[in-house]
Amino acid sequence: MTTLIIGGSGFLGNELVRQAAAAGHTTAATYATKPGDTVQAKWHSLDLTEATHLDEVMAEVQPSLVINVSSSKDDWTVTGQGPIRIAMAAAKHGTRLVHVSSDAIFSGARVHYDESSLPDPLTPYGAAKAAGETGVLAIYPEAVVARTSLIIGHGRSAHERVVHELAAGRDGALYTDDIRCPVYVEDLAAALLELAASDAAGIRHLAGADAVSRHELGTLIARRDGLDVSRLRAGLRSQSPLPGALDVRLDSRTTQKQLRTVLRGAREFCMLPSARPELVDA
Repeated sequence: MTTLIIGGSGFLGNELVRQAAAAGHTTAATYATKPGDTVQAKWHSLDLTEATHLDEVMAEVQPSLVINVSSSKDDWTVTGQGPIRIAMAAAKHGTRLVHVSSDAIFSGARVHYDESSLPDPLTPYGAAKAAGETGVLAIYPEAVVARTSLIIGHGRSAHERVVHELAAGRDGALYTDDIRCPVYVEDLAAALLELAASDAAGIRHLAGADAVSRHELGTLIARRDGLDVSRLRAGLRSQSPLPGALDVRLDSRTTQKQLRTVLRGAREFCMLPSARPELVDA
């Protein structure tokens, strides 16, 4: 199988490259600014704002599977319109498509969200993600749209870096009222590849089993990495100027029943050792 990972140079994309190659896939991946550091994939520059550029990459790679993990919080063209272009290209070539979406599409008004829940975003990023997944399924109903949450693992994620910075003395706080269902990057990548190999279509939820606050998650990470937990100051996001939902809990139980891959909760996967310091991104 030839697999194209769009957004392969990112945190999740890098893990997908590793797992796809380990599974024997002929693996290609795209990047927006610079290629990833793995030799397990053939790298292609891709500008999703240029319609013909995607067609050129698809024609060169000729994938049987496309997994889209690309996103840009600052660019509607990439986050909102890019997935639609990818779906059109996949439908044109008859290529299996898995598109990764986000819990940012929800306002938090319901707290608990299953696969039947309709988007009600509060932020421009959430609106772009909602537009992307809606467009993908309108154009290519056979595609999978996989909604996920905060991705953690290997010490490389943004949240893990923040925890280390706060423990080192940086000013700031971790919020006790900002609640998500974090997922371990290895579990998420494995689940995406498993869905890709199945006949699944439509919306699936791939989040961890535990609902935890940013502060509790930070405490779990700090204990795992031997940091001073007392340095992690608690705060309330509701008292900050940050926009967006507070409490969004993706209910992944229906999708989990269809998978062999277990989507572990943060209280379990944070017991695993992180990557060696020299492997953590700067």
